[in-house]
Amino acid sequence: MNSKLFSDKLIAWYKEKARPLPWRLTRDPYKIWISEIILQQTRVAQGLPYYEKFVRQFPTLADLANAPEQKVLRLWQGLGYYSRARNLHRCAKIIVKQFNGKFPERFAELIKLPGIGPYTAAAIASLAFGETVAVVDGNVFRVLSRIFEIDIDIASGKGKKYFFSLANQLIDRQHPDLFNQSLMEFGATQCLPQKPKCEDCIYARSCRANRKSLQELLPVKSKKTKIKQRYFYYFVIRTKNKYLMRQRKEKDIWHGLYDFYLVESTRTRQIEIMMKEDALLKKLEVHQASKTFVQALTHQKLHVRFIELKSIAKTPINSDLKKQGYEWFTTQQATQLPKPMLVARYLKESRRT
Repeated sequence: MNSKLFSDKLIAWYKEKARPLPWRLTRDPYKIWISEIILQQTRVAQGLPYYEKFVRQFPTLADLANAPEQKVLRLWQGLGYYSRARNLHRCAKIIVKQFNGKFPERFAELIKLPGIGPYTAAAIASLAFGETVAVVDGNVFRVLSRIFEIDIDIASGKGKKYFFSLANQLIDRQHPDLFNQSLMEFGATQCLPQKPKCEDCIYARSCRANRKSLQELLPVKSKKTKIKQRYFYYFVIRTKNKYLMRQRKEKDIWHGLYDFYLVESTRTRQIEIMMKEDALLKKLEVHQASKTFVQALTHQKLHVRFIELKSIAKTPINSDLKKQGYEWFTTQQATQLPKPMLVARYLKESRRT
């Protein structure tokens, strides 16, 4: 299939089938950038309310750059992959300072900015500025690998180069923005990971995977990293109206977010034994303990329990706790802090009881 026939059919399909999403109605690089960062690792249905909140709270690049990081993280709460939010904030500051608040227009310039990889750089360059550069994401890998029967590992450097080159051969030179939107939409709504809609596909006759029943085998992707199991025991230490919390500073998940006093283990453990082994906890008593909540991350699975301790009279924070960053926060303050979603849910539920 030649590139013109491929792109013509794709764009015609898109004009008829495209979902009416707000970031498709603008060429503002700021709004396109926000949408692309949010939609990394996030489904459209989940990401749309966050996009709307973000552009309402930070209508311009300068608004985002001037905002406190905690406010940005708080707004991001629930999306996960918080490094995206930190890079978003950092990138906004750089564009304001080094580019006078104007987005660079070329792919080669955009890719140098923090948090902007080849995919996002191509999206901004093509959708906002009309540069002829192809966007290649998971949807594009899937569509091209099936239609052209390509069995190169998409997780390999060789695979990424190959698909980027192929997409750039196929791209419509007059309408690169429309082509990229069309190809991503086609993968998201038609050429699905499971149960693709092959019976009414515009490429049904020419798709090699369809002709040979290879849909479930393509694209080829090397095995994922082994999932690490982590066990978090959150001890909720509180006075009548204050919680003991700290900001996570270490290079780990949830960097910059606030959580409770944490004891981590590589396996399940008895609460009583953990408390006896801890200098602070051995002086306190359990009020109630939650069930285990499980949260799956990319390469980790978290098993989380909340152990609410009996209220104590407010005491000064000793030097060891200060070194770890623990502080007393009122209920209202704790509500406003950026937190992991499980911690936010716990606080919300505990206020109802």
